[in-house]
Amino acid sequence: MVYAGAAARGPAARVGAFTDALLAEIRLRADAADAAFGRAREPLRTVYLGGGTPTLLPSSSIATILALVRERFGIADGAEVTIEANPGADERGAASELVAAGVNRLSLGVQAMDEVLLRRLGRRHRPADVAAAIREARDAGIASVSVDLLYDVPGQGREAWLRTLDAALDLGVDHVSAYALTLDDPDAEGLTGPMGDHLPTTTGARRWREAAIRDQDEDRAAAQYRLAVTRLAAAGFRGYEISNWGRPGHESRHNLVYWRREPYEAVGPGAHAFDGVTRRWNAARLDGYLGALAPGAGDGPGTGGLPVLPPGGSEPVDGAGAAAEAVILGLRLDEGLSLEAAEAGPLGEHLDWALGTGILEPFEALGGRRVRLTIEGRLLSNELFSRLV
Repeated sequence: MVYAGAAARGPAARVGAFTDALLAEIRLRADAADAAFGRAREPLRTVYLGGGTPTLLPSSSIATILALVRERFGIADGAEVTIEANPGADERGAASELVAAGVNRLSLGVQAMDEVLLRRLGRRHRPADVAAAIREARDAGIASVSVDLLYDVPGQGREAWLRTLDAALDLGVDHVSAYALTLDDPDAEGLTGPMGDHLPTTTGARRWREAAIRDQDEDRAAAQYRLAVTRLAAAGFRGYEISNWGRPGHESRHNLVYWRREPYEAVGPGAHAFDGVTRRWNAARLDGYLGALAPGAGDGPGTGGLPVLPPGGSEPVDGAGAAAEAVILGLRLDEGLSLEAAEAGPLGEHLDWALGTGILEPFEALGGRRVRLTIEGRLLSNELFSRLV
């Protein structure tokens, strides 16, 4: 979850209270895991610090957070430890200190390598900052660098998108996440209430979105996606997921946990967790989070007493919902689904249609026959997925 302005900077900043609350939640979640599975459970194979700009925290706080995770949950040897950062000089943190804390993968919110588009998106960094951030990361010993890029941005033509792709490749990145600019309305979707996992949209952001959405174009977005597929494949990147490409060995192990429906723990405002059966989320509002976990720093049930788990919600994902989710998530990956699983699950009644229209294609891998989305199928995946739920 992203917090900015007075909550993140200046004399009224709540960074210290937030860090204390996060540490308290880690302890409480670890206590629950100890009670359920014992202290001898498997250590974490991935750790991901993100959902905003965690490098705005002091390096000492990041080190303290990772040290507590290691103490209470365990971090396996060779685990992937990622941190998200903005490329600006005052936002990306000190790479050498991040490495000392245990970070070995950096995910940069680049969005574009075009100054005009960056200003249009309200980003504070410039293309030169991206190059500097990657150079500092490499010098510090960070072995895997990922960049997030946006396409279908208002005013972004084919050549501007191509320049962004080529500039990222020229910088020697290991992983690219490319997403169409999404201008959803979380308020209208009911996600911003007191227990919601999104913050309310500001008036300024709403005005910008309403203007930007009028300049989006599905055909342009599809053409830019195809261009990314071609360009990244030619550079040796595997498109292992609809929106993600990596050099061999640099696929995001953490995100693969989500797409393979494996259990994961999560802490922080707006965080989502999954135990294999139930999805759980924390409410996004900072006051409630601090009030529960850092008594005296906000309004919540923990005020005046010991820390308690923050407000939020949960829902079971079982039966037909779990089966549909497994198919949808599996088809997001280039490894697709076994033909047997496709025929037996909720995809079965739509399989002939999907193969006949070219949304899906059969192939041989992993010791058997499988099906996966074609490139056109990736562009039309929502048409298929909507039939499964």
